[in-house]
Amino acid sequence: MVRWLILSAVSLAGAVHAQGSQRTTPPDAAAEPPSHETIQLRSSPGLRMHSLPDDQIPVFTESDRLQGDPDSNVTLTGSAEVRRIDGVIKGDRIEYGNATGQVDVQGNVRMMRDGTLITGPQAQFNIDTDSGEIESPDFWLGAAGGFARADRADIFSRSQMRLTTVQYSGCPCPNPSWYIKADSVDLDFDENEGVARNGVLYFKDVPLLASPYLTFPVKKERKSGFLVPTYGLTSKSGIDLSLPYYFNLAPNYDLTLQPRYLSKRGPQLGAEFRYLGRSYQGTLVGTYLSSDRQTGDDRWMFRSRHQQLLGNGFYTDWDVAKVSDDDYFRDFSALGLNEASTTYLPQRGRVGWSSRYWQSYAQVYKYQTLQDPDAPLAPPYDKLPELYLKGARYDMNGFDIEWTNTAVRFRRPLLDGVRLGPDGDRLQSYLSASYPIVRPGWFVTPKIGLHHTQYQTDWYQLSNNPRDMSRTLPIMSLDAGLVFERDTTLFGNASIQTLEPRLYYLRVPYRDQSRMPVYDTTLANFSFDQAFQENIYTGGWDRIANANQLTAALTTRWLDADTGFERLALSAAQRLYFEDQRVTLPGETPRDNVRSDFLVAASAALTDTLSTEVAAQYDPYRNNWSRGLISARWRPQRLTSVALSYRYQRDPLPGVAYQPRGQDQISLAFQWPFTERWYGVGRIDYSLRTEGATATAAEESPRVTQAIAGLEYKGDCCWTGRVVFQRYAVSANDANTALFFQLELSGLGSLGTDPMSLLNKSIPGYQSVTPPTPQGTTFERYE
Repeated sequence: MVRWLILSAVSLAGAVHAQGSQRTTPPDAAAEPPSHETIQLRSSPGLRMHSLPDDQIPVFTESDRLQGDPDSNVTLTGSAEVRRIDGVIKGDRIEYGNATGQVDVQGNVRMMRDGTLITGPQAQFNIDTDSGEIESPDFWLGAAGGFARADRADIFSRSQMRLTTVQYSGCPCPNPSWYIKADSVDLDFDENEGVARNGVLYFKDVPLLASPYLTFPVKKERKSGFLVPTYGLTSKSGIDLSLPYYFNLAPNYDLTLQPRYLSKRGPQLGAEFRYLGRSYQGTLVGTYLSSDRQTGDDRWMFRSRHQQLLGNGFYTDWDVAKVSDDDYFRDFSALGLNEASTTYLPQRGRVGWSSRYWQSYAQVYKYQTLQDPDAPLAPPYDKLPELYLKGARYDMNGFDIEWTNTAVRFRRPLLDGVRLGPDGDRLQSYLSASYPIVRPGWFVTPKIGLHHTQYQTDWYQLSNNPRDMSRTLPIMSLDAGLVFERDTTLFGNASIQTLEPRLYYLRVPYRDQSRMPVYDTTLANFSFDQAFQENIYTGGWDRIANANQLTAALTTRWLDADTGFERLALSAAQRLYFEDQRVTLPGETPRDNVRSDFLVAASAALTDTLSTEVAAQYDPYRNNWSRGLISARWRPQRLTSVALSYRYQRDPLPGVAYQPRGQDQISLAFQWPFTERWYGVGRIDYSLRTEGATATAAEESPRVTQAIAGLEYKGDCCWTGRVVFQRYAVSANDANTALFFQLELSGLGSLGTDPMSLLNKSIPGYQSVTPPTPQGTTFERYE
């Protein structure tokens, strides 16, 4: 075997110059002290190709036999190879011209460059100009992983080529399930663009789509062009077709236009603009439909979100959303997303400042309330504006100091031209200090605070109450707990059991607040978290309940001795009252019991695949359950899961308008393999009743509030088919039905409407049957 090396003249001259420079180095240079700079390893994200000028790249050749002059033209036969740092050419016979860079290859041609492999019977190529032609080539395209076969390839430069009579597929299987045939394809790797003329998409040798002109990206990067069309069927809008077009305007912002046709509504145009900078980011989304065929009105939606850092601790953000009418989301919910439950749309703008100890902002917060005619809502108050200032200093000689201040002007929006409720101003200031004492196995945290509220309001404008009113209240609490642990076993496994008793005492004196307004305050649900809060009301501080009470809680856990994984946890809590409740919201019945409901909870990972959770609230005086949750989840293997839950919440007592309405619902969700290729997914939410004593007869009757049923088929290679049915409630007495299909072609995209967001949100533990495609590199198929 003959091995030899050809070096370019420039490269050889550079080497001679380097040797000459070494000879002229002063003898005492070696005695100079070494530099104090420390040479360190530098991290690299991966292998890189180091580029050199074409006239300085050395060429290596290898063959069984060599004929000719190595300084001019040579003929290599038998396992012939011409190799440079930027590519390799192999063949049975290679004629190589050193002066011109021309390479003529005959028999079993293999050309490798940037992870792309090209094979064929013969080729003519110039390694200096990166141009040439190949007969009947087969392509394996770099990191993208695509495969192409053509009658001829004309290579114009390192980044541009033309393929004639082409068959392309992004599927690596020997017999790909899908492919594209085209008369010609122009590829430009620098512009990340491929142009196919007279292209037809085949699936299982059946033509699906055809286009006289088609552009597509040739690398896994963004590119302007049409996206895969989507289609589906809903009872509210009929046949739903869309053909998005993507504009890759710049590396940090883009635009998607989405023309959409709904057979029952008419044509709709949607758009989404995204942008990202060093100190800001945001999105603009909107839709418009002129003269709805069902209503005759113009229907539209708009939303803008923005976040920006202004420097020196200042920032700004906003979230502004608005729709044309109350029924917009009920009629135009995106396929696979139940947006019909949207009730409040924010219209908020904020400017803030933060530092190490201080946080502040000024914001305007308004809402658009989307009314359901069968279940009307009172719109919340707008905040025009709200000023916020908080200072906090922790561990200052052992003390934690917090001072929170808000100033809000409340304004009730109009409902059918009528303003509901009086406007007003509220100033609040809460200064508190605590001294946490935390030691191994126990903690004690005493805390004291002073809360002041000042109103200027017309809340009781028809009475003789003054416009100006105030309230000042001290709030005192003591939080203490212990943590014991011991070695034990659970289900025969070594475990650590903890025992965690906790006591929380709260003292708030009574102040008459019956004449004060209620702008943004409601009664909180009693829970483990709320049992250790300073107020039974949530939202604002329009009411601060008098309190002389003690909360007692006990938690025990079993932790795996080796991993610390929590196998079992049991908790119980109850609040003891030493005085009656005297502060109430309007229409609220005050509590006169000396004990609260019992809170109990348990969670268990019975095995590595089965977990359960139980939580309940029990009223000992009425001897009934106020709330309850029972859930179980089984996940024996990948792509297999079953989740079952039952939720119950008792209706509020008559006259109490500050508690959520009752709930009595069973939910079942699953993902299950029927065979090696067929998988079923589903979810059903069945309400035994919806609203309780105040509901109509139609609302009282049990009904399905959401149902999802789907089938997934994992093809033999590079494709997955899905069909999903969804029915969900859009109002108290109405529902929407949707049916959509998807054909997912790995390496190309998906035809139809993507149900993945729906399945990920609705099926706990859902996993895609299509495994993620591993990222390739430019060094794929290196030889």
